[in-house]
Amino acid sequence: MQFRNIFAVACILAGLAISAFSQSVTPSPSPTPKASKRNQQRLVANNKDAKVAPTAEALAESAIIIYGGLGGRKTLDQIRKTSIERGKMSLVNAQGQTEQVNYVSAAVRGENLDKEKIRIDQEYPSIKYSLVYSDAKTFGLYNDAIFTPRGDATQQFENRIFHGLEALLRYKENGSTVELAGHDKIMGVDFYFIDVTDKAGRKTRFYISSKTYRVMMIDYEDNGVKYRRKFYDYNYAQGTLVPFRSTLTANDKIVEDSEVLTVTYGQKIDENLFKAG
Repeated sequence: MQFRNIFAVACILAGLAISAFSQSVTPSPSPTPKASKRNQQRLVANNKDAKVAPTAEALAESAIIIYGGLGGRKTLDQIRKTSIERGKMSLVNAQGQTEQVNYVSAAVRGENLDKEKIRIDQEYPSIKYSLVYSDAKTFGLYNDAIFTPRGDATQQFENRIFHGLEALLRYKENGSTVELAGHDKIMGVDFYFIDVTDKAGRKTRFYISSKTYRVMMIDYEDNGVKYRRKFYDYNYAQGTLVPFRSTLTANDKIVEDSEVLTVTYGQKIDENLFKAG
């Protein structure tokens, strides 16, 4: 995502009716069960007591266990078959102006990220439109009419998919390679650096806390621009770990501040939402 809006599209004509989602959303994240906290502390303690340095795969698997609420990959697959998320974003456009955007995103989980179905409906102060990723293609919807987003807008949208947390949590399903790239302290926090490279050659660096095994930052590069996304406000939603706020910088300048208002998993979603016509 560059200095343009993350989801800005050049081929927009005038007003859109955002598709209504009939499903309800969870009003608030669920608390972490006490037993899970004890198990998490035990997992961290066991890893700290290990006499050999952890491998990249061991660290990735530890993170997956934590994000799955100690249920790991199996829980994530069961709970997150579908997702509906509502939130808001502050975006910095190409002119350096900040715009407020409300969004609703819907997703149907695929065998891997290539087979994912994702739609985000966005409401700017003056326009509404949708971006859809389905069948490994991205297209736009404006007033129920299909349009082809500009190339950089498509890239920005897909960066959010392929350079996000799911790139780590589903690295095996995606056929990605993982490498341990270092271990150091940043601002007093001890991190392991894990590089995840998918089959298309997209590389993302994950900064995993050695204390909690949560991802606190990710780095990636696109067209010479260095991006960093930071995650905040972690809490549990339906037993799985979710960051409810994130920020994105491009070459050290902030271009996005996103907040998740509500998120729910497992509700039925009409797959016609992801079809081009």
